[in-house]
Amino acid sequence: MKYEDKIFDKAKQYCDDNKYRFTAPRQYVLKILLKHHKPMGAYDVLEELSKSIDKPTPPTVYRAIDFWREHGFVHKVESLNAYITCCEDHTHQDTHFLVCDDCHMVDEIHHPRPTNNIPEGFRVKRTWVETHGTCNACSQQAGLAS
Repeated sequence: MKYEDKIFDKAKQYCDDNKYRFTAPRQYVLKILLKHHKPMGAYDVLEELSKSIDKPTPPTVYRAIDFWREHGFVHKVESLNAYITCCEDHTHQDTHFLVCDDCHMVDEIHHPRPTNNIPEGFRVKRTWVETHGTCNACSQQAGLAS
């Protein structure tokens, strides 16, 4: 089974288990983001969605994206104002994105939450970090790899 199918099936099961509606727009938006493997802006998703749904509107896309973000299946890469599916178990709280400034490919990694600098009594809900640079493929293409 392909990675995209596993995540899609997991999302469907998650909706069934938690009695959330697995609506057509939610399904299509998730499939679009899974298919592209790169961060996509909401209007790029809207354009792709118009191939499956007659005259979708921006609120349709944003509602679906917000649903998947709320439940951990989609992340927003803030610096790109774009969305990408979670590559890990959707229940994690801490994410580190490695963003290639050349090709805009994003790698998602997870690490334990640092606790040494968090003030006592502060409750962390989630953490994300974005680190920009050049991915290995772009470095090799430019002859920059070490």
